[in-house]
Amino acid sequence: MIARYTRDELGRLWTDEARMESWRRVEVAACEEMPELLGAGEGPTSSELEAIRGSTFSVAAVSERERVTDHDVAAFVDVLGASAGHAGRWIHFGLTSSDVLDTALALQLRAVGDVILPGSYGLVATLHARAREHVDTLSVGRTHGVHAEPTTFGVKLAGFAFEAHRNAQRLQRAFEQVAVGAISGAVGTYAATSPDFEMRVLARLGLAREDVSTQVVARDRHAELLSAIALAGAGLERLATEVRHLQRTEVREVQEPFRAGQKGSSAMPHKRNPIKAEQISGLARVLRANAQAGLENVALWHERDISHSSVERVILPDSTILLDYLQHRATALVEGMTVDAQRMRENLELTHGALFSQRVLLALVGGGMARDDAYRVVQELAQEAWDEGTPLRDLLAGDERVRPLALDLDEIFAYDHYVRYSHEIVGRLNSVLARIDEID
Repeated sequence: MIARYTRDELGRLWTDEARMESWRRVEVAACEEMPELLGAGEGPTSSELEAIRGSTFSVAAVSERERVTDHDVAAFVDVLGASAGHAGRWIHFGLTSSDVLDTALALQLRAVGDVILPGSYGLVATLHARAREHVDTLSVGRTHGVHAEPTTFGVKLAGFAFEAHRNAQRLQRAFEQVAVGAISGAVGTYAATSPDFEMRVLARLGLAREDVSTQVVARDRHAELLSAIALAGAGLERLATEVRHLQRTEVREVQEPFRAGQKGSSAMPHKRNPIKAEQISGLARVLRANAQAGLENVALWHERDISHSSVERVILPDSTILLDYLQHRATALVEGMTVDAQRMRENLELTHGALFSQRVLLALVGGGMARDDAYRVVQELAQEAWDEGTPLRDLLAGDERVRPLALDLDEIFAYDHYVRYSHEIVGRLNSVLARIDEID
């Protein structure tokens, strides 16, 4: 991933240095369990193990060696083995490349999850805080982009908070199930090792075992992670899309943070564009595309091929780095966005009361009017209110079809009716925050 979208903490986990260090950890752990595999008096001696533990590599040396081997793991083993001297002959003993690659990848992904998941749950907490802040902030609910009925901005944010929590949980499960290694050798039969050896090595590394590795860890695991990442990105995009709409000049209910010195346009000094939200929307597309590539990686030939390998070198670093970046971008957006409660209240009046149509409909039906007749009356008057700018309440008061029912217009046209459960709805987030605290 390009530096523009890479936060340092996560970027460091995907460097060549970090990748090869994970390979080294796997090779050392295997050597440490080798005496148990080969029996008393066999395998590396204690002094040889010390030499192996102290073995080193450099990315430059491995790259130079790879020009000869045309095989990155073989080049790495040559460099690492040479640094350990005579003891280096035990490095990679009985292993195949996938044992190292897949197990080391699990180590990397576990470390990546340790960075991403706090950010996922942090976004939930931020959304929850702003939902509580605006639990009573009246705003219009829109369906199809058209005014529907009143709600509160806090209720709107609560929906995004719950979605963010579901995505955090999905990501947590996905990272847990991909923290799986395999030390099963060529075609996964343990011909040069044993299942017990594998369990001992993986226990040293803190990883679970792939029950049948064939030679590689099954790629449905990685596809599940990439799918969870794509879903999280889709949730971030939904939030960003809402902000983008609400920042439109004609709406102007919410605005992104805009810091001192920032420029919205190189040509038009008045512009304050929703660039953060637009960036989230755009990069979420990359996450979905990468998830598709992950699904394509599942169907490998027989016990192993490497058609997945080149793809994963791109999509796993890029997707995890992007999600980490987008989560922090979204959190900053939510924390810093300006909410214009007065504008929200003004926008509620744009239909001149037409958005109370359901309340009027139910009152007419309750007063004895047939439902279809009531619907047509309200539809006609609501359209007139909207088109001519006459308050629906005034039209009802003067309509001969409605007057005999003696409707309580004060009660019908009360905003309080729509938001009387807003505290209960937003309050449902309290249990989510309690569970997050337990995780922390």
